[in-house]
Amino acid sequence: MTARRPLHILLITADQWRGDTLGAAGHPLVRTPNIDALAAEGTFFRRHYANASPCGPSRASLLAGLYPHNHRSIRNGTPLDARFTNVALEARKAGYDPVLFGYTDSSADPRELPPGDPRLETYEGVLPGFTVGVRLPEDAKPWLASLKAKGYVVPGPGHEIYRPDPAAVTPDKGPTYAPARFRAEDSETHWLTDRVIEHLSMQGEQSFFVHLSYLRPHPPFIAPEPYNAMYDPDDVPAPLRGDIEAEKAQHPLLKAMLEAIPQSAFFQHGEGLAADMSERDMRQLRATYYALLSEVDDNLGRLFGFLKREGLWEDTLVILTSDHGEMLGDHFLLGKQGWFDAAFHIPLIVRSPGADGGRQVTDFTESVDVMPTILDALGLDVPDQCDGRPLTGFLEGRPAPADWRDAACFLFDFRDARLPLLQKPLGLKADHCTLMAMRGERWKYVHFTALPPLLFDMDRDPQETRNLATDPAHAGVMLECAQRLLSWRMEHEYGALANLMLGPGGVVRGR
Repeated sequence: MTARRPLHILLITADQWRGDTLGAAGHPLVRTPNIDALAAEGTFFRRHYANASPCGPSRASLLAGLYPHNHRSIRNGTPLDARFTNVALEARKAGYDPVLFGYTDSSADPRELPPGDPRLETYEGVLPGFTVGVRLPEDAKPWLASLKAKGYVVPGPGHEIYRPDPAAVTPDKGPTYAPARFRAEDSETHWLTDRVIEHLSMQGEQSFFVHLSYLRPHPPFIAPEPYNAMYDPDDVPAPLRGDIEAEKAQHPLLKAMLEAIPQSAFFQHGEGLAADMSERDMRQLRATYYALLSEVDDNLGRLFGFLKREGLWEDTLVILTSDHGEMLGDHFLLGKQGWFDAAFHIPLIVRSPGADGGRQVTDFTESVDVMPTILDALGLDVPDQCDGRPLTGFLEGRPAPADWRDAACFLFDFRDARLPLLQKPLGLKADHCTLMAMRGERWKYVHFTALPPLLFDMDRDPQETRNLATDPAHAGVMLECAQRLLSWRMEHEYGALANLMLGPGGVVRGR
């Protein structure tokens, strides 16, 4: 069945959601019945990849349709050039008022702002074009105010609310087992969902465009009751890791990450390095992460139920995705750094009004495809700046075009002007702190500006444990992969005007 033009747009991001951790993906433990039902009604893109990490760079690609080497907002806090349009600004051309609930982690262009403007002091700005329904940055002040109004004792600013009550900590169950200080019905996930439902209940007959941006399952890894005990760590798959010294020997950047990333970045009372966590504690951390996924799923069930009761569901284009994945202890890592699939493979489910459901797509798709997909659904032209392409054909059951990509590409930039946690031990200048990965059907090639490259055979080594880059038997593969990445990079230089030519009769567009 052919998709029809939606009246409403619901774009959902859940921060740090790893692509293999949902029921629809076949995970043996994670319970996500509402998302699974969405996949059954829509199209599930099984090999969908973020184009960058962390949050800000990835969301710039998601919302502006640009590869990170073109938008260059490559770290949280790196400004996004004001010349770029985005999905919200474009949707306004069709009469929509895109409303944000959560955050976009957009760093403002300082050339457009006067000295002393408060937007120069945060990487958590709001992307132009969005009306703010609720802005919920990491300090979560609006939500904390709601907790105080309900009588909660908030122990301090920012993430202190995520520090468990010392009386509830049980060391034998791991550092992330203790429940949060707040009830599930008062969590930030529940609270933000309530705000969206309130907003939609006041829309009447008006078409809506809502971007719901959940913090969870992003750290701090702590869940309210009963979610904290929802998964038994004994049932949780162990992280995929071998000998830590062998991991460090794989690559200088991996060694630097293992010797720098602290536990405290993932739970408030963490001490020491993430790489030093025992398998038992890592299993419990995974169980807590799964719990946060299920909490998000339950709240999406509330939101989807509201849309159905109000008669809005059938006319709503629903897109569910994330900004990046989570290592969950694989290779002794936590977070979203590096080049591993676990950090960049993310969910994408699209439910389009009128289109048949239950489709699964195994062609490579990327975050840059989301903006063109939304605009195409609204009957709008895709701006020349966009590197992505609409996924409309997949939603309607058509095969991939002959020229569709045969690999996903992503960038990780590890410079940091404020806290050079990785840059300093590696002795690199800022412009040398970049990697680009090309993840193909079989081969995954990772190129660094100033560090040795990596090559993995994803058929024989899907966990990326054996670097073949220095193996003479794979020299030909290395050359081919490097050439392919260079050609891809040249093809996707920023070219909003490159295919236009002025002359007699006006502007001519080439292909």
